[in-house]
Amino acid sequence: MAGPVPRAALACALALAALTACSAEIDAEGDYEGDYARHQPLSVVGYPTTGSLGITQEVVWRIADGDVDELASLVSDKQGEDIPEKTAQNWVTAFRKGAGGHVTAEFYDEGSYRQTVVLYLHNTGQIKELYVRAVMVDRKEAWRVRMAEADPAEATAVEPWIPKTPGELDSRVPR
Repeated sequence: MAGPVPRAALACALALAALTACSAEIDAEGDYEGDYARHQPLSVVGYPTTGSLGITQEVVWRIADGDVDELASLVSDKQGEDIPEKTAQNWVTAFRKGAGGHVTAEFYDEGSYRQTVVLYLHNTGQIKELYVRAVMVDRKEAWRVRMAEADPAEATAVEPWIPKTPGELDSRVPR
């Protein structure tokens, strides 16, 4: 005969199992709150749109998590066979440690349909330039990232115009 203590323990175990199963389902679907809770907040300089900020945050999170497949799925348009996957692998290999720490994203110029974003990975001193833009996905506008850096040297190259610290150019790409 089960007494009150075993019944309470069983009820707690069932509740915990249900919560664990639910949180695993939510995380598998790309839960924003869960991602936000697991990562450091992104510092922002410049003028992002909701879309350009969202995709940039997602890119940083996927790099920090080492999730090559999810990162490659954020590609704006295919550049050729396996190029997004190779680019994603290069970004994870090169920037994972820095993306897991304090990151500042500087958003350059006006961002209604595309934007240049420079990531400053403070813990490692690395800098990464991204191009994000709005594309149509399943007949809906979605923001994605250009991923065409299959060569590791290209993936880590820093263009000469990019300042060493955020805010030096007043968030404007020199023309």
